[in-house]
Formats: sequence, C-alpha cells, structure tokens
Amino acid sequence: MLKPLSLLGGISPAQFLAEYWHKKPLLIKQALPNFGDMLTPNELAGLACEDDAQARIVSQKNGQWQLQHGPFDDRTFAKLPKTDWTLLVQGVNQLLPEAADLLAQFSFIPHARLDDLMVSYAPIGGGVGAHVDSYDVFLLQGSGKRNWKIQNPNIAICKPLSMVENAPLKIISNFEATDEWTLEAGDMLYLPPHIAHWGVAETDDCMTYSIGFRAPKTQELAHEFLGYLQDNLQLNGQYADPDLQPQTHPAEISAAMVKKVQSMLQKISWDDSHVADFLGKYLTEPKLHIVFDAPKKLSFDAFLKRISTAAILLDLKSQMLFFKAHFYLNGERLIATTNIEPVLKKLADTRQLSSADCKPQTFNDLATTLHGAYLAGYITLE
Repeated sequence: MLKPLSLLGGISPAQFLAEYWHKKPLLIKQALPNFGDMLTPNELAGLACEDDAQARIVSQKNGQWQLQHGPFDDRTFAKLPKTDWTLLVQGVNQLLPEAADLLAQFSFIPHARLDDLMVSYAPIGGGVGAHVDSYDVFLLQGSGKRNWKIQNPNIAICKPLSMVENAPLKIISNFEATDEWTLEAGDMLYLPPHIAHWGVAETDDCMTYSIGFRAPKTQELAHEFLGYLQDNLQLNGQYADPDLQPQTHPAEISAAMVKKVQSMLQKISWDDSHVADFLGKYLTEPKLHIVFDAPKKLSFDAFLKRISTAAILLDLKSQMLFFKAHFYLNGERLIATTNIEPVLKKLADTRQLSSADCKPQTFNDLATTLHGAYLAGYITLE
C-alpha cells in the first residue's frame, strides 16, 4: 500500500526502502504539513495513569539519571521539576483511533515489522540521553521543537561506545555528534538501527511521536520457535537398545547412547509452512499487558444479521496478518473458506471492512470465521 510521496520527502516508498531503510538516516522536512498533536500533555499524562499503562518518566538531577515506571498518579506529576524530564507512553495506537490512523500512513512497511507508536512529552531540556536502538524508527515532531544529534557509526568502530555507570538506562557517555537538526511540527527523522542519537526538547510542551518497528533477536525467535515445535510436531518411535553392552561404569552415559539419541533428534525437521505458521501466531500474539473488553453478546444469527449492514473493524489492540491463504488474529489461526480470502486480506491490510466490501453470498462464511473473534473482543461492529 503506497503512501503519498510527501511523507518521505518526495521520494517513493521503493526508493526509500532501497536507499535508506536499514541503511542511513533521512531528515524529512514537513513530512506531515500542518501536523497537530492528537492529544495534549495532560491527556498523555492521563494515559500514563491508567492501570495497564506502559509509561516511563526519565529525568536527570544533579547529573544523575533517574527512571520511574508507571502507572503514575497526579502526585507523581506534581513533584516533577520544571525542566529536564521526559514522559514516554508506549502503545498509544492501541488506545487512540487517531494514533492508529497515523500508523496506517506507514503501511509501505509490512505490518509484520510494525511495533507501536510511542508518544513522549518533555519540557525544556527533557530527553532520555544519548542511546542506541536496535530497531528502525521514524521520529515525528509534534508541538514544540526538539534538537536531534546523531553519531556516525564509523566512530563507534574506531572508538567503542561506553555507557554511563550505574545509570538505569543504557546511556552513552562518550557520544560524539556528527550531525544535528532541529525538528519542528510536521518534520520527521528516520533512523536505522544502531545509530547513536540524542534528542533534547528546546521548548516547553515538546511532543514527539516515535513509530517503532519490531526486530526480534535471533535468540528470542529460536526460543519461541522451539516452543512452537514442541506443541506442533509429533515424532514417532521410542528409545531402544537391543544391542546394549556391559559398562565398566554404570553411571556413565555411553557414546552409543549419545549417538542413538542424536539420531532420534535428527528427526526434528521443519519447512516454510511451519515457519510461516509460527510467525503468524508469534507476531500477532498480544503483549502480556493487553486485555480485550468483552462486547455485547450476539448469537451467531444476530451477528450474521449485523455484519450484513455494519462495518467490521479490528479492535485497536488487535493484530492481524496472513501468509498465502492462512490468516492469523491475535495469536490464533482463523478457519476460513476460499471465497472469503479476499475480504479477510482487506481486513488485515486496512483493519476495517464495510458491508459493501462483502458479497451477500459470503456473509454466512464470514460470520462463521469472525463470530468467535467478535465474542473475544478482537473485532467491533459499527
């Protein structure tokens, strides 16, 4: 899904992916002209006070960095100084429709790579220190001005980065800026992974919108995939040793036993279909803090009647992906007939369907596939 060229400074998504994505920074002046904050600082603070908030406050006092985790309350904010602190709230796209709409403008990057929208507020001097992220990020400026400095990664090759001792965050102590920009409302800075950067608020009410992308570590993928194999593979056979020989040491694990078990374990195998099924479930699995609200209960017949006239929307907290004809919603594989595959692909791509998107003869099959998802709170009807 291609987006207007203005978002990328006049270059096409294909050119951006070929020349910048995962390769080098890009400053885009007025990527979103007339961009206005979708919430006020007080409203962001309100989100940070909710029970399931993923919120942090980073501050610096007398040269010492401090980190507080939410949820917060009014007393927390009342004690904050006038300068040198930052409030960060993750997953705002799961809370505000306007935030989800903003993320939709970045659909030239596959949904499978998207993580979330983080919104930060800082008064003058606020920032989280010089640091390195392991993922791609677009830094979109809202109200106020933020100064960004980056360090050419070649410097780190010659002079490895060192971290501030005893700091609650990984803050670079020997950061050396090689480029510097001041972003105003609507400006955006793209940074690939492993580029050291430092952003500091230059004015009060400085709001920054960080569109982050998911990049799981190899160890994490391997751990999760092995768990998937445990649940999805069935291996036949049983250990046997009809040629067992006497041993000098009964407590010794023999070389013959090791060889036999190695041969048994070599039966563990997988192909593209296993990996795709794993990714569909793993990448759509909701984060641990996410809870879906129970909807008004509808019987299958009532649900079928509603979808013939209502729009179907993914809940803001839902994730939906597909591989070929296999569809995944919030860690679960949907059972779908061939005739509704185009409709489900549109739902996954755009996160919504109108009744006009569906042919009347497909309503029953669509209701069969999505009724359980509706009862779980994964989709809504409007």
